[in-house]
Amino acid sequence: MSGAPTPDAADRDSARRLFVYSGGFLTQTRIRRILALKAWDVRLGAPLRADDHVGVWGKSPTSPRGEVVAGAFDRPVLRVEDPFLRSVKLGRDGAAPIGLLLDERGVHFAADVPSDLEVLLATHPLDDSHLLGRARAGMARIAAGHLSKYNLADPTTPPPAPGYVLVIDQTKGDASITHGGATAATFREMLFVAMDEHPGRPILIRSHPETGAGHRPGHFGPEDRSMGPIEFADPALTPQALFEGAVAVYTVSSQMGFEAILAGHKPHVLGQPFYAGWGLTDDRQPVWRRQRKLTRAQLFAAAMILYPVWYDPCRDRLCSFEEMLGQLEAEVRAFREDRVGYVATGMRLWKRAHLQKFYGREKPVLFREGAQAVEAARSSGRRLLAWGTTGPDTHTLDGTPVIRRVEDGLLRSRGLGADLVPPLSLIADGRGIYYDPSQESDLDRLIAAPALAGEEDRARRLIAAITRAGLSKYNIGGALPPLPAGRRILVVGQVEDDASVRLGAGEVKTNLGLLDRAQAENPGAVIVYKPHPDVEAGLRPGLFPPADLTARGALLVHAADPAALLLEVDEVWTITSTLGFEAMMRGKPVTCLGAPFYAGWGLTRDLGPAVPHRKARPTLEKLVHAALIAYPRYRDPVTGLPCPAEVIVDRLAKGEVPRPGAGYRFLSKLQGLLASRSRLWR
Repeated sequence: MSGAPTPDAADRDSARRLFVYSGGFLTQTRIRRILALKAWDVRLGAPLRADDHVGVWGKSPTSPRGEVVAGAFDRPVLRVEDPFLRSVKLGRDGAAPIGLLLDERGVHFAADVPSDLEVLLATHPLDDSHLLGRARAGMARIAAGHLSKYNLADPTTPPPAPGYVLVIDQTKGDASITHGGATAATFREMLFVAMDEHPGRPILIRSHPETGAGHRPGHFGPEDRSMGPIEFADPALTPQALFEGAVAVYTVSSQMGFEAILAGHKPHVLGQPFYAGWGLTDDRQPVWRRQRKLTRAQLFAAAMILYPVWYDPCRDRLCSFEEMLGQLEAEVRAFREDRVGYVATGMRLWKRAHLQKFYGREKPVLFREGAQAVEAARSSGRRLLAWGTTGPDTHTLDGTPVIRRVEDGLLRSRGLGADLVPPLSLIADGRGIYYDPSQESDLDRLIAAPALAGEEDRARRLIAAITRAGLSKYNIGGALPPLPAGRRILVVGQVEDDASVRLGAGEVKTNLGLLDRAQAENPGAVIVYKPHPDVEAGLRPGLFPPADLTARGALLVHAADPAALLLEVDEVWTITSTLGFEAMMRGKPVTCLGAPFYAGWGLTRDLGPAVPHRKARPTLEKLVHAALIAYPRYRDPVTGLPCPAEVIVDRLAKGEVPRPGAGYRFLSKLQGLLASRSRLWR
């Protein structure tokens, strides 16, 4: 989805003045920026104009200051709160929110006065099929990604045995309790009710993340185990993992009750949170003005799509729910994968700084070689990264999968890796590597998995953005020469000693062999040959004499923009080149003489070796989602943040990408002189 148009923060004349009396509005840059993009001019002083507003943080201890001023000047109050998907880490640990809830009627967790959210839930039609489709896709992505308001939990943590009653604790004194019709005593009542209504069932108490982090106490503690079969959930368990094995869910006013609804539960609610009263909860303290019956998708659409203001920190603008979710997914993935740290082996010196930026946000990457790398990973509990097919052969240390094989992603840069242009995307595969068909890779698994709601639509939009911008893996090349009329077949040259050819080729392993096969099967066709850009640049071996082309009647295309070239040909022949994948996105038939990652799925004409583990028959959109969205990790070159594929497409289209410095350019030229000995520098 495209971001909503918003006023620029610099246009202060058109912004509404928002007077605040809490330091957080002034010191938290992200909050001020979101407010500015929403056309609120945050100020100190007195609200003297008739259209001035007073800003307060929810029902926080500082909110009475603003409420008093608003009452004295008869000015409306804007209540600001965190959204229901907030950040990876806790706000109390300094993490900035990825959006805000801005409410001019009340605040979503206070049941005494209807909030903007309650009015939406009560009066909005919520019957638009597109909106509800977005809601269902959003719910699927949140469930698949194990996402919540905070995201410190680990989806790989083993869940408890099923059959328990889940009781959700909250932090003492939280405003959502006191303004949600409850007290501290309500939590004790909730525990007794859960035990009484489910005699003999084990009770599993889930503490608030801030309690687990030691910031604020909860209502339950170890002493409560004496009351019966009561245990506390492992803090590393995600809400989705806890819901999976629960026979019932009890809450007072926690947001986790909302998440329980999304997971298919009908939670027992003892307070009056925003999600109670709509027919999706068992309400022990009903809010009588709420009489409408809603579906889960309708509740989600209002609470997650229509009500919040979402922010894109990479492109510094307000954005849609889907764009926010892509950004949060990227940040959560990076945190979860990197939190234990890495030891990297087989990494050339010029790559190390870029690897550190990708994988060293939580703990610095340690660079070791050989047995030292294996020992460092074993002793520290870190995962082991190895470049491509280098490094240890085994994928386990002491029986634990720890080795991830790193390679460039398929939307890489503007410029060649052999020119030492840094990558915008990397993949780290825990099973194999995408260009080795002899063993199943993480990418193979992603392609074969059933598509979630909304995945193919997202991939379709990404394909359109890529083709509209004319993007490819390296995004280099010049103008096209005139091409002869006729049925044009593009034959894609490769670096013949490249790992993708060594591991994925069939009987035909050379560029001349590929040319001969294409010509033999297509008499009368115009054969257009494009060498690999590394070979053209003199950085890798593989360029053959022009006479070999002339003898075959083929046309050599030098330094042509591959994306533009694909639009001028009728089909593509390749061994294993990723240009075949780019051709598929542009609707071109592709013949493979090897077994690249995109072959064997029923989407290409395959003349190479069969890949037995590729049995699924995905759509092109599913293949693209797996290869460009789910498999790689991307790093925004402007902000340094983990980001989704869509941000990188935007950066590449606008040329907002890094360039190698003078030192790297000198080193790349030296590499060209040593092209026949690339093992020295690759």
